[in-house]
Amino acid sequence: MATQLGHTLENAVMPDACVFCGLRQRPGGALICAPCYSDLPWINKACRRCACPLVADLPADVFCAECQKAPPPFELAIAPLLYAFPVDAAIKAMKFKRKLFYAPAFAHILIEAMHDLSADIDALLPVPLHWRRQASRGFNQAGELARAIRKTTGLPLLDNVRRHRATPFQSGLVAAHRQRNLRAAFKVRRGAMPRHVLIVDDVITTGETCRQLAITVLDAGAEKISVLAIARA
Repeated sequence: MATQLGHTLENAVMPDACVFCGLRQRPGGALICAPCYSDLPWINKACRRCACPLVADLPADVFCAECQKAPPPFELAIAPLLYAFPVDAAIKAMKFKRKLFYAPAFAHILIEAMHDLSADIDALLPVPLHWRRQASRGFNQAGELARAIRKTTGLPLLDNVRRHRATPFQSGLVAAHRQRNLRAAFKVRRGAMPRHVLIVDDVITTGETCRQLAITVLDAGAEKISVLAIARA
């Protein structure tokens, strides 16, 4: 009886069902059913440097015009999905309505996308929230994704990088305002940096958050930065 009650409570928080359509799945099975998985807004062509969607493939050593004009400080970025329905609605529900069952479902997609990354990644770095925002929200969505990835990959999580300025929300800001908003927002508190750090986030919009975080981590001693996110706006 206690076991059954425990499963009922667990299923209420982390249901054995597709996170998008609610189709019942076998216990321990995929968290996204095959039809929903196929219907997600996949990005088929993208710049390997910034993950910006493209209309045509580029040669392996050629990046988009924006990256040629202002190369980002990270080696490459991968975001397998467009920030469009139902992905945008799911990410908002995860962040603002505590629907944390989306995190392992999205982490599964990110783990598959990691096959396109180099094999020398040493650690995961979820984009930090300021402590006040994390306290009010109760969690860091990037941290939830990174912890789910760690379970499969075994890669350690960096915990010595902080967002020490309580920056306003990035949503709704134009690129120039995003840059001013995030300048000097991050700080490395202690310890040596691994050689190749993988930044984990939910959404890449202009890439400014990852850019500023990458600069901070490189200045602290890392040699390479890559970026992994669920979606690209």
